[in-house]
Amino acid sequence: MSFGKMNGFAELIATKNVKDSEGFSTTVDEVLASIRVYREGRHGSQRWANLAAFSEATDLFRFRCIPGLEVKTNQILVSDGDRFEIISVEDVKGRGMYTEVLAKKVVAKGG
Repeated sequence: MSFGKMNGFAELIATKNVKDSEGFSTTVDEVLASIRVYREGRHGSQRWANLAAFSEATDLFRFRCIPGLEVKTNQILVSDGDRFEIISVEDVKGRGMYTEVLAKKVVAKGG
């Protein structure tokens, strides 16, 4: 994987519940990192056939590991204006260089 293939941009976001001065809770997005990513949509390749267990995943993201930041399944990726729930996080080949994320596109109930 090289920077040439990582031609997309994404933001890694954590959502928090914050109480205001009157005690009402609101959800706030906190940007943890802005990163360059390789994004692959779901299609009929051999790679996606092997990932049949993750049938709800719509996209695969690869990016360089971020020192001091752990990517978790309760976080969200935002890429090209679309939000993606993280389903699975994996260290590619166990070397600590790249992270591979399987994610599901979040679609509003109204369409």
